[in-house]
Amino acid sequence: MGTQFEAVTKCNTNHRSHQTVASDLDGTLLLSNNPFPYFLLIALEAGSLIRALILLSSSPFVYFTYLFISESAATKILIFISFSGLKIRNIHLVSRSVLPKFYAEDVNPDTWRVFNSFGKRYIVTANPRITVEPFVKSFLGVDKVIGTELKVKFGRATGFVKEPGILVGKHKREAIVKEFGDNLPDLGLGDRETDFDFMSLCKEAYVVPRTKSEALPRNQLLSPVIFHEGRLVQRPTPIVALLTFLWMPIGIVLSILRVYLNIPLPESIVPYSYKLLGIKLSIKGTPPPPPPPKKGQRGVLFVCNHRTVLDPVVTSVALGRKISCVTYSISKFSELISPIKAVALSREREKDAAHIKQLLEEGDLVICPEGTTCREPFLLRFSALFAELTDRIVPVAVNTKQSVFYGTTVRGYKFLDPYFMFMNPRPTFEITFLNQLPPELTVEGGKSAIEVANYIQRVLAGALGFECTNLTRKDKYAIIAGTDGLVQNKKKGSREVE
Repeated sequence: MGTQFEAVTKCNTNHRSHQTVASDLDGTLLLSNNPFPYFLLIALEAGSLIRALILLSSSPFVYFTYLFISESAATKILIFISFSGLKIRNIHLVSRSVLPKFYAEDVNPDTWRVFNSFGKRYIVTANPRITVEPFVKSFLGVDKVIGTELKVKFGRATGFVKEPGILVGKHKREAIVKEFGDNLPDLGLGDRETDFDFMSLCKEAYVVPRTKSEALPRNQLLSPVIFHEGRLVQRPTPIVALLTFLWMPIGIVLSILRVYLNIPLPESIVPYSYKLLGIKLSIKGTPPPPPPPKKGQRGVLFVCNHRTVLDPVVTSVALGRKISCVTYSISKFSELISPIKAVALSREREKDAAHIKQLLEEGDLVICPEGTTCREPFLLRFSALFAELTDRIVPVAVNTKQSVFYGTTVRGYKFLDPYFMFMNPRPTFEITFLNQLPPELTVEGGKSAIEVANYIQRVLAGALGFECTNLTRKDKYAIIAGTDGLVQNKKKGSREVE
């Protein structure tokens, strides 16, 4: 690509902390120059599967438009199909909870090295500002996003954009002049000819060449992506999206077989059934034997980290026997088809303590004290209630692997979680039984319940290679759904849903 600008790798980053940078996004701060995956995520997660299929089927036409007409016209088509009729609130929630994970996996390390050295950071992009802003402000330290603005009517996107239209070419230049006036940015970064207009205004400018490069490790961003939403595991490029949608009918049939064929089987037989059905179950450690049938002999409390709704069921399979579980949410349908006894907790301390004690009198029990699932390698804060109720505690480290779909959701239909997990070609569960807590580390041994809970959190994090946090389910719901996780129950008043 012939250009009057030098490559970004030649930019000096010294003494930039009091200067201003203005950068393009796609192909510049991000490795990929194709915004299609992010439009498809909006269409799917804020819209519907049908909308996403329409967008995918239009991708050849959009690409043709981009090549032979203009980038502006192609972007207008993407915006109209993806956004028209959607509630702005839903677009904002998806931009905040779904897109950051995929953006974070696509950051250009060379551009980030330069961009991160500046004190004032601006993004100038053809993408809708609403979709870009949550990620770049939270994880890249951007002060302001200058992007395409959507037209809104009655709280919904019309599918059209406000004047001056899509920010490409001269419109980017005009937006920079409007924003900065005579005090223009010290540095401009871009990757294509439509960026050169605004780059030429800056005191210095560098171009980002199209070269193959590994994405910036996510732990080098300003903060980690701990919570995210959405069903898709991989960034949905046109090819990946096509393969995913073609797999869905097969995955649905396979999921139904995996769920319902295993329900009537004894737990000792299920591991063999898992192998036949393509489910990988890895078991490490030595679990304790079942409690003897003595009156007054309490069962063991298995304390797990929480990856999916299937954690207690898979733990039961790994043990080779039926056990009970307590959970902070379970739909009536899931409770009905659950192969093990599942009791929903109310988050009323005394009532929940009584339930747990009663279940321990009946036998072994599984509990996930995080209170909600976390997809990333982090452990949320453990509720300490369980530590007050027994000294027979066995920590269980649970990890899962999925290649196509996530088996957890906040904003979607939670009863579908196990089906989405089993829709993966080869869902993987790794169960590690750790040593039972010694008496001196229990409440009866003199430790406080909080000390016991924190110790188990650290032990499980160490076994999994995860990181401990003080975050809770309320933090998760605030980020993903913009709520505190409470819904109104007409009979019992307010209650928490997960």
